[in-house]
Amino acid sequence: MRKKDRHELIKKIISENAIRNQNELMDYLQQYQVSATQATISRDIRDLKIVKTIDESGKPRFELFQDQQEPTEDDDIKRLIRMTNNVIVKVDTVQFMTIVSTLPDNAHLLASVLDDLSSELIVATMASFDTIIIISRTPADAQQVTAFLQDPSQRSIFS
Repeated sequence: MRKKDRHELIKKIISENAIRNQNELMDYLQQYQVSATQATISRDIRDLKIVKTIDESGKPRFELFQDQQEPTEDDDIKRLIRMTNNVIVKVDTVQFMTIVSTLPDNAHLLASVLDDLSSELIVATMASFDTIIIISRTPADAQQVTAFLQDPSQRSIFS
């Protein structure tokens, strides 16, 4: 199956079913005779901007983060603001670094959005399962990044 077709199928599966993890998604794909490795599914999840949210029963669930139209930079900033409101749990500053705690399995997506937008205040990002380390040049730059992530409506670090 071509990547584009697999992506469309994944979007369909996620919109119609409560998919809680990659293994469940792989099981659904196998029902459609689609075989894919865990690494491929991970890339697909990243490419499709799929995030884990908490459903009404309090359980994790995959959801498409945005519509799949080609975003403009303004759309990307709006997406970042929505994402900060939805997935960030805590933000701290340690010298020239901003440490961001996210909901589980969302750190890499938020770091990717930050990287795509590129700010002069951000030198690099490193993401794990639920933590991002944002490296800035100076403590003052890190404070600006922290202030934006704590309240993105107040100012933009991408202007």
